[in-house]
Amino acid sequence: MDWVSKFADEVMAEAERRAPGKPIVCASGLSPSGPIHLGNLREVMTPHLVADEIRRRGHDCVHLLSWDDYDRFRKVPAGIDPSWEQHIGKPYTSVPAPPGSEHPNWAEHFKAPLVDALDELGIEVRAISQTEMYTSGAYREQILRAMARRHEINEVLAQYRTAEVAEYYPYRPYCTECERDLTRVTAYDEESTELAYTCACGFGETVRLASFDHGKLVWKADWPMRWAYEGVVFEPSGADHHSPGSAWVVGGQIVGPVFGAERPIGPMYAFVGITGMSKMSSSKGGVPIPSEALEIMEAPLLRWLYARRRPNQSFNVAFDQEIHRIYDEWDALGRKIAEGRGLPADEAAHSRAVHTLPLTEKALPYRMLASIADITTGDQEQLLRILRDMGVSTLDEARPRLDKAQRWVATQLPADDRTRVLPQPSDEPLSDEQRESLRMLVEGLDTHWSLDGLTTLVYGVPKLQAGLPLDAPATPELKTAQREFFALVYRLLVGKETGPRLPTLLLAVGVERARKLLSR
Repeated sequence: MDWVSKFADEVMAEAERRAPGKPIVCASGLSPSGPIHLGNLREVMTPHLVADEIRRRGHDCVHLLSWDDYDRFRKVPAGIDPSWEQHIGKPYTSVPAPPGSEHPNWAEHFKAPLVDALDELGIEVRAISQTEMYTSGAYREQILRAMARRHEINEVLAQYRTAEVAEYYPYRPYCTECERDLTRVTAYDEESTELAYTCACGFGETVRLASFDHGKLVWKADWPMRWAYEGVVFEPSGADHHSPGSAWVVGGQIVGPVFGAERPIGPMYAFVGITGMSKMSSSKGGVPIPSEALEIMEAPLLRWLYARRRPNQSFNVAFDQEIHRIYDEWDALGRKIAEGRGLPADEAAHSRAVHTLPLTEKALPYRMLASIADITTGDQEQLLRILRDMGVSTLDEARPRLDKAQRWVATQLPADDRTRVLPQPSDEPLSDEQRESLRMLVEGLDTHWSLDGLTTLVYGVPKLQAGLPLDAPATPELKTAQREFFALVYRLLVGKETGPRLPTLLLAVGVERARKLLSR
């Protein structure tokens, strides 16, 4: 059984126990504090896959995405005008968007790219703005309950503190004068719900909490409150939420006595990395976000990376050359499944990845498309000329994979690794044996002018020179001769010892130009 089915079984059984016949609620929560990166995407993808499986089984299931946009602005990320420090302590929806943004505030600026990416990935959610929930008074009853039971909440928190707190309040108002949360509650009367606070800005007032909607519960009370309010049955979270004294642990102790509910089923999900990059952090900036990944890879592939690994397994998303290997693995899996040779768990992950998303009609190997895009520098006529030799009638048949490969070349391939075909034949001195190998290659171009044919030809020339048949098994000596031959051809075509796969390179260069550069 794949991990998604396992969790779906658990969630459905638990939902039936808690609230028979009601829609099953899966949840995610994201803070738009900065770029919402590929690690954050696991927060959404994990419950999406489980909710989708539950719906496939014919059950009503909703996937809530809570935007924690009423959280405080904690620090100014790298690259942002330092003057934004004046907004520290305000809710994200009250902080101006970064300079040049078209969005009305900080939260909306960082939400927007993820919203677009979720749409491309086929992820449907019911979005909830915590700013709207708190400022509309939706949580008034829950806030009053938390304040009434504040001593019980404090007793739970005290288990994990090293210092005593004189007077604990699980609610913090945003100052109505400066909009920041640099406030301290000085008194609270449960009967009248009058709450007095002072702010670091010098302002202070007394408000009636039963009608005051300009503050929020602290996180360790807020999260369990929402589990109860929404009836959440499944919500994963990162490792930082599962340590002693964390919101997940504390929330599990608070949610029952204070809010009369139960903690959700909540697996801990592991780290998602980027090949060649250190651990991602939204607050530091400069980390790839889902929309950037979708520029260089098809949506089904990105979904598959998350679907094939259990939440507690870490994995990497490749932006470097490793993307070619991942695409090869994805294509090999597709062939296995088409031939009925896929393992059940692999078939399940593949099915969840393709979902209802469009696939490339003629999915040529990604590394080949990248090589062609590199060699042709994106020239559409040249691209079509080469792809026609591979059975593609129009460029649209090779899209969207072709577009993704072109974008990868343009944005991720280092300049030193770009392929530049020599404008004129090289004057490199050659031995008689080398000249003979090139003569055999050039003479075979016309009759072997296809990807498979050229593959047979370039691997076959060293075999024929050694007096071996084309189907001769590879020996260490033969492999050495092949490597030396390949290096020779690369030098004469692109001036380097290595490059794109030779058959692809020859197709891209074209038969006449290849003959010109290789004839000696």
